[in-house]
Amino acid sequence: MPLDTSSYALALLRLDGRRWCELRRIHGQVSTQAAADGSSYLEMGNTKVICTVAGPSEVKKTGQQGGVGGEARIEVDISIAGFSGVDRKRRGRNDKRVSELQHTLSTAFSSILLTHLYPHSTIQLSLHVLAQDGALLAACINAATLALVDAGVPMYDYLVACTAGSTSHSAAATTQTASQDVEDPLLDLNGTEEQELPFLTVGTLGATDKVSVLVCETRVHATRIGEMLALGVDGCKQVRQILDEVVRAHGRKMVNS
Repeated sequence: MPLDTSSYALALLRLDGRRWCELRRIHGQVSTQAAADGSSYLEMGNTKVICTVAGPSEVKKTGQQGGVGGEARIEVDISIAGFSGVDRKRRGRNDKRVSELQHTLSTAFSSILLTHLYPHSTIQLSLHVLAQDGALLAACINAATLALVDAGVPMYDYLVACTAGSTSHSAAATTQTASQDVEDPLLDLNGTEEQELPFLTVGTLGATDKVSVLVCETRVHATRIGEMLALGVDGCKQVRQILDEVVRAHGRKMVNS
């Protein structure tokens, strides 16, 4: 069913009741699995991801080496449950979409983690997608960040991500001007909005404006990119505050226990 974007102009609210600049509910936990070096559970709206970290560990297989130039190698494995989406499609390890997500995460965290401290080592990230409702890449990045913090892997700052989209509606015509399309940026799109609207995923380093990840998989006019990117960077700052509070709350719990 096509997305009815007329509600944006009439009520200034989206289909799930949020305003254009509001994030969905974000819930995170760390140290969810005692057997892993680091683990996390993250919910962004109805998108739910579990992440575990193994390492940094020395490569034990014969003939296998760590990263290039005396740095640790980051391996990412993503499994998407067949019941996670509406289409009930099970994606294998060789699926193109999964491979793209794995490559994006591996490249992004290679520039954030202090991999030179662990030469000839491997850091393994395993992500399990339990439910999908938009912002899948952003949820994976945020869950991986929490798990890496829990594992004690040194990094420059949090790598946080969120999505930003754009919609247009016809402004009311006046006697002097004719009606024209008005572009409205939207923050943190859900699954229904991602199916109908152009969007991008932006990841920033901590609370700064330094963009580390920028992925746009839909066709969008160049004039909209600036507003979408600015809104996405502002959303990342909000996500960073939420993730930081999750980590601090876990730290206080460990101290008091």
